[in-house]
Amino acid sequence: MSPTAQRGDGMKVIHVPFGFFPDPVGGTEVYVQALAHELHCRGVESLIAAPAEKSIGYMHEGFPVRRFAVAGEVSDIRDLYGEGDPVAAREFATILAQEQPDIVHLHAFTRGVSLHLVRAAKARGLPVVFTYHTPTVSCPRGTLFRWGHEVCDGELNVQRCTPCTLHGRGMNKALSVACGNLPPIIGRWIGKAKLSGGLWTALRMAELVQLRHSMCRALFSEVDRIVALCQWTHQLLLLNGVPLEKIFLSRHGLMPQLRCDQATPPSVALPQRPLRIAYVGRFDPTKGADVVIRALRLLPQVPVELHLYGITQGKEGTAYEQQLKRLAENDPRIAFRSPVGNEQIIPLLREYHLVAVPSRVLETGPLVVLEAFAARVPVLGANIGGIAESVRNGVDGLLVEPDSVQGWSQAIRRCAEEPALLAQLRDGICPPRGMDVVAQEMMAVYEQALRESTYPRSIPQVGEHAHASG
Repeated sequence: MSPTAQRGDGMKVIHVPFGFFPDPVGGTEVYVQALAHELHCRGVESLIAAPAEKSIGYMHEGFPVRRFAVAGEVSDIRDLYGEGDPVAAREFATILAQEQPDIVHLHAFTRGVSLHLVRAAKARGLPVVFTYHTPTVSCPRGTLFRWGHEVCDGELNVQRCTPCTLHGRGMNKALSVACGNLPPIIGRWIGKAKLSGGLWTALRMAELVQLRHSMCRALFSEVDRIVALCQWTHQLLLLNGVPLEKIFLSRHGLMPQLRCDQATPPSVALPQRPLRIAYVGRFDPTKGADVVIRALRLLPQVPVELHLYGITQGKEGTAYEQQLKRLAENDPRIAFRSPVGNEQIIPLLREYHLVAVPSRVLETGPLVVLEAFAARVPVLGANIGGIAESVRNGVDGLLVEPDSVQGWSQAIRRCAEEPALLAQLRDGICPPRGMDVVAQEMMAVYEQALRESTYPRSIPQVGEHAHASG
């Protein structure tokens, strides 16, 4: 890499996540903001472009943000599984023409952040990097849990994925298998007859899953580099035919200012009681906060406090929050607290003995594990995915089988009754990896993609995008 490239001077990157601040966001957007900051420190200019209800531009913490409109309605359910929204693609093509980036870095794969955007970048001769952040990229069910309880290897297989997807939408297993065994051509006939909704959609699911799989394969084929945030994602990509040399493993990192002095002990003392547990994250069924509440309700006499700092998004999130409050049944040990900003998270976690991460979905992080370790607080986490890769069972945390209320209950009791165990876990925590290291790795990925790009750098007129993207 040349000296200029090492510094990144003159390089401009457009990052494209699911959404962005000030909207409610998740770990992907936090990652993007942190990466943009660290790249800026190394001379790389970053701009964030994200889907929204309408096109608008603004500044957020010193970074320019371009929101591009996505069509509000779809004419056919296939539009949710196919190449993406052409309105968003035209808006994004305009941004590319105006901003003239060197690299496009996609952090999502949705109707708004779609294959159309990849092809708009390629039409301009721009390399595209894609980071696989969540299972929704390739799993129609969205969790990579077969039938809701068995970890899936992620192979794109219509015969396996179709019934599992239907089951995830509430259909019983037997009927899911029956509908899932229908050939995709039946779905195409139903689509041509313009029959939709309810059972008609179920009968079309094999066609829709097949379409989504073809889009995933096209994405994996057409981007220049794919960033895997953990080992299970790396294996999933290899299983689905992505060449090893195209994949770059780069794990999550924390902003340097969040990586506090490891010599400073947490504020909460040991063996102080009650045992204080924090949950920080979205109120969403896949995040599993209900598991911790159910586990705690099995321990009415154990001195434990559970504080939930939850972010609620959409109707499903609101409904799940209400479900959690009903499960708590006014238990005085369980408190629902307002979410906190990134700058407050480490001081907050230092007030607890444990951080609970009970996900029932394969995570590529989550960042809260690194934040807990930055605060020198052990993690009580689900034994799956990125959590299992980050937490060393019995060393810096305890791993529990996902969705096992009994298992979580036993782990909580053990921590409450064995303060020496908590001290041992606290002493086993190592400083988490920093986003500064991630930024250096991304600069290397960008430079390699630029060197190896075989696309001629062209500057089409904005109006040419629809033709160029097919």
